[in-house]
Amino acid sequence: MSSNFERTLNDNLAKIESSLKEYVKLDKDYGIGECMAYSLLSGGKRIRPFIVIESCRLFSGDNFDIQKALPFASALEMIHTYSLIHDDLPCMDDDDLRRGRPTNHIVFGEANALLAGDSLLTYAFEVLSENKYVSDKSIRLATKCLAKYAGYSGMIGGQMIDINSNDKIKSFEDLKNMHLLKTGALIRCAMELGYYAATDNPDDEIIKDIDKYAKCVGIAFQIRDDILDKISDSKTLGKPVGSDEKNGKITSLAFMSVGEAQNMVDSLTNDAISLIEKYCLKEPVNTTLIELAKYMVGRSS
Repeated sequence: MSSNFERTLNDNLAKIESSLKEYVKLDKDYGIGECMAYSLLSGGKRIRPFIVIESCRLFSGDNFDIQKALPFASALEMIHTYSLIHDDLPCMDDDDLRRGRPTNHIVFGEANALLAGDSLLTYAFEVLSENKYVSDKSIRLATKCLAKYAGYSGMIGGQMIDINSNDKIKSFEDLKNMHLLKTGALIRCAMELGYYAATDNPDDEIIKDIDKYAKCVGIAFQIRDDILDKISDSKTLGKPVGSDEKNGKITSLAFMSVGEAQNMVDSLTNDAISLIEKYCLKEPVNTTLIELAKYMVGRSS
């Protein structure tokens, strides 16, 4: 990790955390605010909101203003957090550890955890719609984007395949399709949200390229997760290892060795870089999304 990338990562993380803390200062929350904040402010890599900011920066050039991106980034992190709360429930993956802490339902009970997830899901659209730094058209584009990628044809569709994986997944192509939805959809969403924060007049060719970039990064990210679930430990990951195997879920390692999986991660990363670098190397040069793809390959947690 280069020093410039590390500095950008840390700077963005600080701004994202500050933004999220402001958003969970709720009035008349009827007690649900504590449950929402517990998971939303529990740390994590914040990869998705980071991508929103850096996509906005890349396509804004000299006119970049992080305030345009932060509401979209925060809304996306709320969607991601809600999905994790629900994923951990006994009716889903039944996990008791997330980001190094007891999962939401372990602390607050299943009903409150369910409501906390629901609240974050709905609040995300309120936050997104109140972005006063962008045009109404940008908000409309962002709203459709977030709803599509978080919904039945995106993340939820992937989760549906996941919970029925023994019946639905017969090949690596089937598994990859699930990853494109469950994991890749919100990364694609992050790239588009950042672009819509930068402009309300999107170019179809750019949308195609950033979508392909995000697909490659999303699949690589999930395969790397499968590898870490096999070779790492709970302390390093901040969540249980081997939970997929425990729950009888199919991972990429059902179709290839750890070495072959890592080779695929590397290949996907190179493909992602080739798709985005033509935008990164224009003036002003900005290679953050190239470095992000490399960072995600080498991560240990």
